[in-house]
Amino acid sequence: MTATSPRHVTLFHSPQSRSGGVLTLLEEINADYELHVLELRHGDQRKDAYLAVNPMGKVPAIVHDGALVTEQGAVYAYLADLYGETGIAPALGDRLRGPYLRWLFFYGSSFEPAVVDRSMKREPAPPSTCPYGDYDTMLKTLTDQLARGPYLLGDRFSAADVLWGGALRWTTRFQLVPELPVIVDYIARVTARPSFARAAKIDADLLAARGP
Repeated sequence: MTATSPRHVTLFHSPQSRSGGVLTLLEEINADYELHVLELRHGDQRKDAYLAVNPMGKVPAIVHDGALVTEQGAVYAYLADLYGETGIAPALGDRLRGPYLRWLFFYGSSFEPAVVDRSMKREPAPPSTCPYGDYDTMLKTLTDQLARGPYLLGDRFSAADVLWGGALRWTTRFQLVPELPVIVDYIARVTARPSFARAAKIDADLLAARGP
């Protein structure tokens, strides 16, 4: 594919950030993409040039055919459908489409708020108003699904696994999520895919190029 491909995507990306998972997904689906690299340590995400793209000043964000897509679940869903021939997402009408969307959005609506509260040592809101109910229930819901493995949709690997493989690797590394065997095995299985190594190499090169 060339840079003028109708599926050409620009990813606004910073190494060692949430956008790394989207970079991995782009590598997984062999997408036609370019990187617009932001230096978070220099506050690029808060400068007018980027706020004109994403007023939230966050990554990841992608632009395709002039349309901006932000929020992790939406970005993964969009890219997976844009490259639907890869099979990385169950199609409409597939019985796994609903479970796939469930796990894509469980991450942002339940998992990440719970992890952030725990990392900040904040008391969560009462279960009736808390988006994730309580941490233990949230985690058990996830680990029960992982135990059915090998992937979140059983035998079928999907874009949801790209999201969760990287997220769980990061959160266990910082002890925000316990290193339970079912989680550790899942991380190892998903992150062994070549796309993870390719994305890591891209980030390593970006970090080396920027210097100390």
